[in-house]
Amino acid sequence: MPRCYSILFFLGAFLFEFNFSCAQISQRSEVGFGLGIFNYTGDIVRTYDLTTSKPAATAFYRSNISKVISLRIAITGGQLAASDKHNPLDSAAIKRNASFNIFLLEASSTFEYHFLDWRDDRRRLRFTPYLFAGVGLFGISGNNAKTQSYSNVQLCIPFGGGMKYVLNPKYYIAFEIGIRKTFFDYLDNISGGNTAIKNYQYGNPNDYDNYFFTGLTLTYTFYDIPCPSSPYR
Repeated sequence: MPRCYSILFFLGAFLFEFNFSCAQISQRSEVGFGLGIFNYTGDIVRTYDLTTSKPAATAFYRSNISKVISLRIAITGGQLAASDKHNPLDSAAIKRNASFNIFLLEASSTFEYHFLDWRDDRRRLRFTPYLFAGVGLFGISGNNAKTQSYSNVQLCIPFGGGMKYVLNPKYYIAFEIGIRKTFFDYLDNISGGNTAIKNYQYGNPNDYDNYFFTGLTLTYTFYDIPCPSSPYR
């Protein structure tokens, strides 16, 4: 009798390990890239403005944790620029005549939530809206500050949403727009200053600068060997 229990124990352990391995094997990993634009809001541009767009690109790896939740690790980079000469906010902005043109590189990790079970092959559903949020670091180069008192590497909080559409079992495309909330006021190289000096080379130090990525991405999905399913389910 003890021997029978031992056999059942090892059989149960084997089946548990087999099922666990199957769950691991059947998970899908993805890689992709995208092209889009960067936009900025701050002391020079207060709202999202397509006329100040600059080219940007992204590359990423995605791990699908469940049917609706994914983890994405991405590198995104491009130009970011604006000028008081283009659609100045007021007469003080005309007098200030400030501008900037920088290169920004971001590394981020975000979770994505998909509203629809779009991966189910038994359904005809081929699209899903999604939201994402996470944390990232960005670095900038190109600002020429007279006295640079900040680090060129800063924290950001990326979040936004988009729509994904399946082209075939291995490829799908997505359109997304996301804001990067920063805790940094020198993307445009303008912050607080001595307002007693009437050179107008200052902005609002209590209003942090933010930037956006808007783009199209193409994703390739890796399918591992799936575990056989029971015909008696």
